[in-house]
Amino acid sequence: MGASHVLMKFQCFIFLWLWRQVGSAEAMNALLPVAKPGCQDRCGNISIPFPFGIGKGCFIGEDFEILCSNPTKPMYGHLNVSNISIPDGHMTMNVYVATDCFDKKKSVNDNSWAQFRKFTLSNTKNKFITMGCDTFGFLVLGDKQNFTALGCQSVCNTMDDITEGCTGIGCCEASIPPGLSVYNTTVKSMNIPRRDLGFNPCSYAFIIQESSFNFSKSYIQDFNNYGSEMVPVVVDWTVGNETCEEAKRNPTSYACGPNSYCIPGKNAPGYRCNCKSGYEGNPYLDINTGGHCQDINECNDIKLYEEAERCERRGNICNNTEGGFTCPCREGFRSIYEKNGISDCIPHSNKLIVGVCIGLFLLLVTLVASFWSYWGYRKRKHMQVKEEFFKKNGGLVLNRLLDEREVDIEANRNGRGGKKHQSIATIYTEKDLSKATNNYHESQILGRGGFGTVYKGILSNGTVVAIKKTKIIDTNQNEQFINEIAVLSQINHKNVVQLLGCCLESEVPSLVYEYVINGTLHQHLHEGRENQTGSSTLSWESRLRIALEVAGALAYLHAEASIPIIHRDIKSSNVLLDDEYKAKVSDFGASRLNPTDQAQLSTVVQGTFGYLDPEYMLSNQLTEKSDVYSFGVLLVELLTGEAVFSPDRAEEERNLANYFLSSMKTNRLFVIIDSNLVRYDNERISSVHGHQQIQQMAELAQKCLRMKGENRPTMKQVAMVLHGLMMISSSQPSVLDDDYMFTNTTKEERMLFEESTKLLSYTDSITTIGDSSKGMVALQTEGR
Repeated sequence: MGASHVLMKFQCFIFLWLWRQVGSAEAMNALLPVAKPGCQDRCGNISIPFPFGIGKGCFIGEDFEILCSNPTKPMYGHLNVSNISIPDGHMTMNVYVATDCFDKKKSVNDNSWAQFRKFTLSNTKNKFITMGCDTFGFLVLGDKQNFTALGCQSVCNTMDDITEGCTGIGCCEASIPPGLSVYNTTVKSMNIPRRDLGFNPCSYAFIIQESSFNFSKSYIQDFNNYGSEMVPVVVDWTVGNETCEEAKRNPTSYACGPNSYCIPGKNAPGYRCNCKSGYEGNPYLDINTGGHCQDINECNDIKLYEEAERCERRGNICNNTEGGFTCPCREGFRSIYEKNGISDCIPHSNKLIVGVCIGLFLLLVTLVASFWSYWGYRKRKHMQVKEEFFKKNGGLVLNRLLDEREVDIEANRNGRGGKKHQSIATIYTEKDLSKATNNYHESQILGRGGFGTVYKGILSNGTVVAIKKTKIIDTNQNEQFINEIAVLSQINHKNVVQLLGCCLESEVPSLVYEYVINGTLHQHLHEGRENQTGSSTLSWESRLRIALEVAGALAYLHAEASIPIIHRDIKSSNVLLDDEYKAKVSDFGASRLNPTDQAQLSTVVQGTFGYLDPEYMLSNQLTEKSDVYSFGVLLVELLTGEAVFSPDRAEEERNLANYFLSSMKTNRLFVIIDSNLVRYDNERISSVHGHQQIQQMAELAQKCLRMKGENRPTMKQVAMVLHGLMMISSSQPSVLDDDYMFTNTTKEERMLFEESTKLLSYTDSITTIGDSSKGMVALQTEGR
């Protein structure tokens, strides 16, 4: 009888153990459906959770359809899916590698592209990689109207040069920007004579999930050692196009099911859903499917939940509740203190009442003292974090530079200095700028660029300003960044947007500029055409004046600033127009200081596709002549009104610079001139002087677009020619003062200015582009 009793108790123990295993959170989550009823929930060994789905009616929208025609390979469009994560909002796909091989027997594809519909590449989970010897990897971002490019270069001579790790020798890497939904990757080997380099037959460029790639020097010999011609990337996905607040107003389309909460999208419109704490399941399924977020019974598997385990250790009773659990005292005990549902229990006894009261009083005193200590600690910590950000962003260096300039200004006031200084840049607090922009509200956004977002703000004194909140700052270049702010704050040129100050106490710095009301030159030249609502009405005189103002500003930056500045991103969208439609050069996020003892700067290639100097793209050597090339493209824009890159033109003419140079070579200049110049300036343009002025500006643009930088004019020479054209175009006074025009000019430059006012030919005729430059021209058209 005793043995039977023991056996029965053992069987009961086994049953209870099995019940706990089945009731555990992990087991329950594994048994819950992940797809809609009647829908296929797997393709091969890959789970396909809703809102994704296979087949009609099984997914939330067309962007979430998964194809499973191959039973083992789920496909998203033309891309193979290897994982879909609901909690993280990630989807892992396989994309092709761009390959350039000297051995043409190998399968090569020097371009690879991918498009993720409304989804975007994760900028925190992926990296752009280039592999090979003397190899340049080029990544084209954005839409077809306004490409932005980035890339990196890897070099090596022998296998002994190559080390493990992607350090630039045999392999280089670059970060990708957030919000990228379409891209095109190109790889080129830049050292054609070394095709016989036996250990490096191929070069590669690709975007890849950072955690899945560790560079090995064996990849240089054969990348197939990695595993395949495709590599994994991580994509961020969201549902809908609204914010959480907007989506909740429409319950019929709101995607989050019961017991879930909404998470805003980070780098793309829309939102995601997750189960609330204490619940597990698929937050996108409704209550009718049985797979929605359901209560976890923490008491059934206390080892998974620390608080429930603590309840059992105390000897209390664990009671499951909806979304959580309670931990009351067992019989014969009562609670004297409770935290997070777990009671501190003591036996029932009247003798303990006085002790309990004293204990509660002491506890209350302790809590109040702890609160004030914690509040003081948080305040000190907050101030410490702001001070650390201020130091990290170079605030101490900036204060020193501004103090030195205060001394210079005071010397000028006392008659010891002769040069007029601009007012010192103001250092604003994060609180000032947050208040000015309504906490950086989306309605205050003026525009987004590669280096940050620009907001309209109103300071406490009523001044309207433009505030650029940068995306990231390189901590290795803080002193250079701060020195650049100090230099820009002393620029006193009417055609450069004035830097009013900065904020350095936040994680990334913010810059405060004067507000320019009439938008960008790009909007006035192109937006009418794009919207089919008309086009620019800028007259010939206005375009000539704008060109002269921009040229004068660049000449000032190159030749008159205390440390010469190379802008590096001259384009029509970076030229603002004020209330009198006068030009203001803006956006110095890509600019570089160019000390006078350095003829060239080695930099990673950066700029806007279509404006990039081809010599700079090949050599990585940045000079003032790179700005001259970009300005030449801007002149062509003013003359033609055409987009810098257009897929509607013939393939060899899609790049505006190539299109213009080809037209000049075949004497078709007046065929490509903006028709609006004829419409609004018919009488002037039809005159002999009008044709001569257009021809002179076109020839000037032609010289700015020469392939070799040393053959291009300086910006001071360009400004002189435009100055002469402007004086003849109208009887109004010159835009550039004579005092400025003849500051530090040579005798030859003065003679050039006098010749330009007579509409004589400017220097020698443009050099014909020979076969040796075809490679550079071809580079300008890549990345389509």
